[in-house]
Amino acid sequence: MKFICIGYLDALRMDALPNEEVDALMRECQSHLKTFHGTGRVVIDAGLDRGPKRLRRSGGKVEAANVPANDSHGTPGSVFLVEAQSMEEAIRIASLHPTVQVGAGERLGWEIDIYPVHTFKSNEGFNDVI
Repeated sequence: MKFICIGYLDALRMDALPNEEVDALMRECQSHLKTFHGTGRVVIDAGLDRGPKRLRRSGGKVEAANVPANDSHGTPGSVFLVEAQSMEEAIRIASLHPTVQVGAGERLGWEIDIYPVHTFKSNEGFNDVI
């Protein structure tokens, strides 16, 4: 099975940090990422930039709007896809990600949501219904 994982952060708290502290946090993430990727179960791992757009249909038209910082759940900072036999295994793999391994993440609102994927289509064109 595949599981899509979304890592969140509190953008307001992160933005309040001095650049030196952010750089130190990112360096601390590297060893955790090595372990995380070393599982061989990470299909895709993407760090997200700020400035997302939200699309919705309104009045028969598709509209694009800015997503506010810390919108409801927080700001997505990473998205990754893992291959696992069960939700329990997906949790074990995702728990290796820096989002929940770096101690400072607790005060910065770092957390991960894990979603089971029921349909997956790759660029190779296959459609995998799980």
